[in-house]
Amino acid sequence: MTTRLSLALQGGGAHGAFTWGVLDRLLEEEAIEIAAISGTSAGALNGAALKAGMIAGGRAGARTSLAALWAQVANVGDFRMARWMQPFWTASRAMSDVVETAFPVSPQGIAAQLWSPYGWGPFWENPLEPVVRRLDFSQVCHSEGPRLFIGATNLRTGRIRIFQGDEITPEALLASACLPSVFQAVTIGADAYWDGGYSGNPALFPLYEPDLPDDIAIVSINPWLRDEVPKTPLDIQNRVNEISFHAALLGELRAVNFVKRLIAEGRMERGRMKDVLLHLIADDAVMTALSASTKLSPDPALITTLCAAGRAACDGFLQRHRADLGRRASLDLAALFG
Repeated sequence: MTTRLSLALQGGGAHGAFTWGVLDRLLEEEAIEIAAISGTSAGALNGAALKAGMIAGGRAGARTSLAALWAQVANVGDFRMARWMQPFWTASRAMSDVVETAFPVSPQGIAAQLWSPYGWGPFWENPLEPVVRRLDFSQVCHSEGPRLFIGATNLRTGRIRIFQGDEITPEALLASACLPSVFQAVTIGADAYWDGGYSGNPALFPLYEPDLPDDIAIVSINPWLRDEVPKTPLDIQNRVNEISFHAALLGELRAVNFVKRLIAEGRMERGRMKDVLLHLIADDAVMTALSASTKLSPDPALITTLCAAGRAACDGFLQRHRADLGRRASLDLAALFG
């Protein structure tokens, strides 16, 4: 019997290779149908690559497309540098690592305050653009296969915009992954956009449509818990970003928890609102062990390691909770907010 499942894919720069591993393992499960994907930033790129590959060649095509995406990302070098600067990447990253560990200052933090991507003028290039434009958008926007929802933050209003169907263009994907301290804002129509993580990382509400399954699996790459207080400038800024990028998602999870309580207590008639069954695939131990700077430096060895970690996390989830799909939630919201 086939189980239909929707996916909510978080963003997190190069750490999105963890999600690649999760998807690669999930695609091996013939009895699980991926019905819809809501993705932000790296999650959006993963979702688009999976959809394009699925249309071109089914599950095997989706796995091939994801592997090709991350092979290309691994060759980008450093997201903070234009393509013409990549030959200097290895030396500059080594110097940055030395400064980060030896001094109580963060070179990235100083740069974020004194420099912006607009400082390059006409010499600025988005290093992700060639990667994004290699995707076949006739396949990404196809009416068949998983429904795809891409979130980006409207710079003017601060609100999330969900792109779907033919709205999903290369610019929409670049907007979803547009960290403002690294990339120039992406203009679509009359509006400019920044990373979707500020307003939904990822957005769950597009997955509440009546024709979509009740089961939603969140693939998380930003740690929910950190036991140690961050002390270096880079670690402090990284935790600030993790908390802010979780805020919108936590708001949606609180709303889901509230609705489920109303239904369970008989104060809301069943069927009036979707009683979603939430699941979580994550490995906080792996993610907390990584340096914050690795999000912007897609080292090939790191990407390979994260992919393997994602496969292992998904395999563990399936062993523990495969029987829960279609029956009950495995994410305990009461404990999360308790």
